[in-house]
Amino acid sequence: MSDFVTLHEVGPRDGLQNEPNLIATADKVRLINLLGTSGLRHIEVGSFVSPKWVPQMADTARVLAQIAPTTAQTAVLVPNMKGWDGFVAARQPSTDYQVAVFISASEGFSQSNLGCSIADSVDRLAPVIAAAQLAGVAVRGYVSCVTDCPFDGPMAPAAVARAVGMLRNLAPMPISLGDTIGHGTPHTIAAMLRAVLVHTPAQDLAGHFHDTGGRAIDNISLSLDMGLRAFDTAVGGLGGCPYAPGAPGNVATETVLARLHADGIHTGVDADVIAQAAELAKGMRS
Repeated sequence: MSDFVTLHEVGPRDGLQNEPNLIATADKVRLINLLGTSGLRHIEVGSFVSPKWVPQMADTARVLAQIAPTTAQTAVLVPNMKGWDGFVAARQPSTDYQVAVFISASEGFSQSNLGCSIADSVDRLAPVIAAAQLAGVAVRGYVSCVTDCPFDGPMAPAAVARAVGMLRNLAPMPISLGDTIGHGTPHTIAAMLRAVLVHTPAQDLAGHFHDTGGRAIDNISLSLDMGLRAFDTAVGGLGGCPYAPGAPGNVATETVLARLHADGIHTGVDADVIAQAAELAKGMRS
């Protein structure tokens, strides 16, 4: 078993997007710059989505313009070609970027979140992925509701495997598997992973667990046993999805680090810096 795990820090985007009070760009930049000194390899800093639907992310272009250079890959969520155009206009030279695209394994969540079917959401993303490939920008996929949906209930593992396959048919991208409302358990996560791993290697998968039900660390341990070596975390336990009732927080980066390091698993991340960032992030919520 590999003793190295990669953490994808999603606090500045997935963490902050659901905060009810607008957070100043300067505060976001301060948090991202601190995270950039921690040894993290990937930091998701914003999204090019409609400010009408996610006003907290309306300043993503300004964030990209102001953050300091870092060795971490800088990720942004890009849901459609309008978002791609916004990213192209805002991207900075000599920065290693990744664009994230997302679909749901659940038709009910897709309709609520995106206003279209899963198949139509994939069609919308096809030109974004093609443009990114042409521009030499890395692409990462998100699949939400991998065990439970707030609208459709428990998800069939085969539906999750099918959604993963739909994205990877567009490009051989890594996929983050999202337990969007935090109802996943080691039992349901294992069933889902068994279905997904039939066609997608573990090294191309990441776990994205919300701690709503207090099972995130258990789900990470199970996923490690099944071969996953990448996980999404949010400093200070920030976040949740504004379209997923009952999903108040991602698993905290500092909590995951403590568990991994205690188990002798390396991350390359400085826990002391993350602790400082966690305090900063928690202060931004008050």
